[in-house]
Amino acid sequence: MAGKRYTWSDEPITDTDGTQANTWQGTFPTTNLKADRFDRTAPVAHYPANGYGLHDMAGNVWEWCSDWYRADAYEAGRDKLSIDPQGPTVPWDPNEPEALKRVTRGGSFLCHVSYCESYRTAARRGTAYDSGASHIGFRCVKLP
Repeated sequence: MAGKRYTWSDEPITDTDGTQANTWQGTFPTTNLKADRFDRTAPVAHYPANGYGLHDMAGNVWEWCSDWYRADAYEAGRDKLSIDPQGPTVPWDPNEPEALKRVTRGGSFLCHVSYCESYRTAARRGTAYDSGASHIGFRCVKLP
């Protein structure tokens, strides 16, 4: 949904509502109430599509992007409009300046508002490019 904080609306997921996305409900990291019925990953398209017809854009697994992660990537291009920007050529995270990180988006089944609200539409983070964590995945894209 264009202009909304989350892919479904401006309202966050509550601990009793598991109908929007596969995220952590309860007290992170000790008690997952599983209102969404899943302890870990959920089947593809289990949740409603967003306003663009895309499923699972929030929660379930972080999605790898082809872009290198740079903490300052948006500051550098703030004054220009980009259509399909290709991202930076060199990664940089001030907290780990030597780490090679790719952008991940969408949050995962481990995200909770008290820990990381990264299932927000605009959220992005850097993840080690060689991570094999169970809460990271990717989305195949088909060009017309």
